[in-house]
Amino acid sequence: MTIHTTGPHTVAIGNNPERSRDHNRRVVLDVVRRNGSLGRAHIAKLTHLTAQAVANIVDDLVDEGLLMEMGRLRSGRGQPPIQFAVNPDGGMTIGVEIAADHTVTVALDLSGRLRAKRVTQLADTTPAHVLSTFAADLAAVEKSAGLRLLGTGVVMPGPFEIEGMTSVGPTTLPGWAGLDAAQALSEACGHTVVVENDATAAAVGERLFGAGLAIANFCMIYFGVGIGLGIIQDGAPYRGAFGNAGEIGHVTVVPKGRACPSCGQLGCLEGYASLYVLREKLACTGITDVEVADLEKLHSEKHPVVEEWIDDAATCLGPMVAILENILDPQTVILGGALPDVIIDDIVARMGQLPTSVASRRLRDLPRVMRGKTGQLTAALGAASLPLFDMVTPKLETSLAGLANTPT
Repeated sequence: MTIHTTGPHTVAIGNNPERSRDHNRRVVLDVVRRNGSLGRAHIAKLTHLTAQAVANIVDDLVDEGLLMEMGRLRSGRGQPPIQFAVNPDGGMTIGVEIAADHTVTVALDLSGRLRAKRVTQLADTTPAHVLSTFAADLAAVEKSAGLRLLGTGVVMPGPFEIEGMTSVGPTTLPGWAGLDAAQALSEACGHTVVVENDATAAAVGERLFGAGLAIANFCMIYFGVGIGLGIIQDGAPYRGAFGNAGEIGHVTVVPKGRACPSCGQLGCLEGYASLYVLREKLACTGITDVEVADLEKLHSEKHPVVEEWIDDAATCLGPMVAILENILDPQTVILGGALPDVIIDDIVARMGQLPTSVASRRLRDLPRVMRGKTGQLTAALGAASLPLFDMVTPKLETSLAGLANTPT
């Protein structure tokens, strides 16, 4: 048996046939990462793999520098078991957020620890300038971190290739329509790059290192320059047919309301609850070049523009949470991104009594809405998490294929 389902949690376990070796490696890495350190026998018990299969996989992962020995656990009688943990120095992944006004480049080691960071403001977001900036920042961060590079992920604001909604307005990247971003970025840095929309990548980062670590099904409302949604379903990101699942920024929340800054439609969520709109409102009062620290200060001073924006965001997002719950039935909805924690907490508080939905249960393990834990680097950390996620996380579709061919 390959898939165990318990309520909202879907747990992938190992397959003993040799054809499932890649899947089994992911299972072992994932269970060790989640538990900190484990002995071979404990790994075998948790993964349902044979002792010999675990021994072979662990030995291979140690030889490759992905796992390391941690000594023997002193407990009980007999020879104490040797413990194994993920090796932080075994390699790194690099994540790059390319936003409408800046880039953030980070390096994560295998334990998820930040090893290097670089932030560059973008006055020019044309492909030629962005690609040269991307290559230079990537090389600088790789040199600074000094570990073996295992993969690179890049996040960009979506939606991708949608007529009337792509590369228009201040929350997207002009000039990228019709360009194969993954190919262009890969050629710019000399190795394969994984490209994802920012909200989905943020949800992956939250799943690996943040509030979603023990949550298999959640939605993440992500505040970038615009606003988007990442969806984690059965522990893996749900992208949709064309990578645009979760494009809630262009859902109408106020019929015949304000014109959307990106698509021009009336009443889009992005016109009420995006960071871009907040900055525009502040600019009208003479406050420009607003960074996260500035927003925190303005919030502490109860600046009327910030107060009004939080009220608007809370008013629009409350019903949106209920819609997401009714359609996707997540365990919780997480809010995160390029806002100070205190502002996100205030938005959640001002939502007040949420509309009734399928999530309106008396007995809940989690609140219906909660703040994420990965902070303002969420998108870049999510980008770095993409290749790491593929390396250490069992793939559900692989598991299901194994289930169809494995005796129960």
